[in-house]
Amino acid sequence: MPQITLSSGPIDYQDTGGAGPVLVFCHGLPMNETQWRKVVPLLNGYRCVLPTLPLGGHRRAMAPDADLSQRGVALLLGEFIERLGLDDVTLVLNDWGGGQFLVSEGKAQRIARLVLVACEAFDNFPPGPARAAASVCKVPGGVWLLTRLMRVPSFRNNRNGYGGMSLRGVPDEVMDDWFAPATRSRAIRRDFAKFATSAPKRATLLAWSERLRDFDRPVLVVWATEDRLMPRTHGHRLAELYPQGRLVEITDSSTLVPEDQPERLAEALTDFLLQTGAEPVRPTD
Repeated sequence: MPQITLSSGPIDYQDTGGAGPVLVFCHGLPMNETQWRKVVPLLNGYRCVLPTLPLGGHRRAMAPDADLSQRGVALLLGEFIERLGLDDVTLVLNDWGGGQFLVSEGKAQRIARLVLVACEAFDNFPPGPARAAASVCKVPGGVWLLTRLMRVPSFRNNRNGYGGMSLRGVPDEVMDDWFAPATRSRAIRRDFAKFATSAPKRATLLAWSERLRDFDRPVLVVWATEDRLMPRTHGHRLAELYPQGRLVEITDSSTLVPEDQPERLAEALTDFLLQTGAEPVRPTD
């Protein structure tokens, strides 16, 4: 897997390559690029770039002094895009919504479009059911305890936690891979805790959200109607907040739409790209 060293440390990423428009996919806590494993193969003609951000599922620890706050990781994502020389980027978020802070920080010059798929927004950082896990991460040894609890089926599958993120259920081998780095490495558990406990206060989050009105490029909001973590009203609010926002609701899905409804998500994404001038580029025979 390719790797690039940024100011905070090494970032692994996947890159399908090609001459097509660039899509950058971001994942949630403590996930990695496999969150999009069902969607990327459906996007022929597009260059899909998938960084593994330091949200706890990353395989290489960050520098001890790395800023892994919500704002810090957003800026690191911007640095990643810049260092790879990516332009006219379609930034796709699911679960973690902090990539929007590139807009509020005035660092979205390389972003041509946003696709917000059932993600954190407004003051929902972290989502309600995830706040208990964030509280655990504040306690010394809390991340270690969380990785052990995730081995217990009744905890892992609890509908008020990770078990509620997918109606279909995330395969055990995929979720094991997400938690494996923190299980093995104290340094990654340190990074996990830094990010998980970094959400700003409500007033700060809402002030940042107001700045999103300045993003005058196309935005697709895709929301899941059975989501237990991301309020359905937030999908409507986001579509109204962004000047060029549009909303698509997907039924029979929870937060992880790429897991529950990958085909419908890929169709909505492709339609949006075509309507906003991002035509696929396919190899000629």
